Amino acid sequence: MIRTLALPALTIAAVSGPALAADIQLQAQGPLIELSVSETVKARPDIATVTAGITSQAQTAVEAMRVNAAAMDRVVERIKALGISPDDIQTTGIELGARYDYDQAQQRQIFRGYQASNRVSVILRKVPDTGRVLDALVAAGATDIGGPSFSIDDDTAPRAQARRAALEKARKQAEDYAKWAGYTGVRLLQVSENAQPGQPVPYMARDAIVVTGSKVTPVEPGLVGTMVTVGVTYEMTR
Repeated sequence: MIRTLALPALTIAAVSGPALAADIQLQAQGPLIELSVSETVKARPDIATVTAGITSQAQTAVEAMRVNAAAMDRVVERIKALGISPDDIQTTGIELGARYDYDQAQQRQIFRGYQASNRVSVILRKVPDTGRVLDALVAAGATDIGGPSFSIDDDTAPRAQARRAALEKARKQAEDYAKWAGYTGVRLLQVSENAQPGQPVPYMARDAIVVTGSKVTPVEPGLVGTMVTVGVTYEMTR
């Protein structure tokens, strides 16, 4: 997300007659300083996203899809039974393909049937429940678990903090450059912003998980960082 703010002090409109208008760009009087400064503010995430998949095999494509659909239905029903809103459950991929093995003796591919897979993405709005949900998905039959990735639902506050810190750092750097160059101050001419949302902390488990006893899969959300990069142009002033 990039925003650019050009301060109006450098632009005037010159009008000559009722039908003639022109924009005149005034040139800065002093040397210019162009800087790009980034700041990151960390905060505790309030959303975790996990994925759950089912892979099924059968001799025919129809049977592979049927078995897979029944298994995924059980996983989705389990997700809903955990109190997760249907709006936070989204299918992210369905695949079907033939399976072959290579026979070294015969030097050819041997058809082994079909494989179907289905995967859903689940948004968890109670981060402390992430480990319990992962275990429940495996118990319901999920054979492919991914995530969690952590994020902040509304990062307005940390983004504003990062923006302010970046702009303050940029001004301080510009003032230092001006001082070293023999000038007394600076004047802000332009600001642009590139804001990045909180960066997730990955946790991945690709194979089937065996849950034993009452131990819940440990998940540590840590902190996520919201980064803002500010591009500024200053004029050195005397």
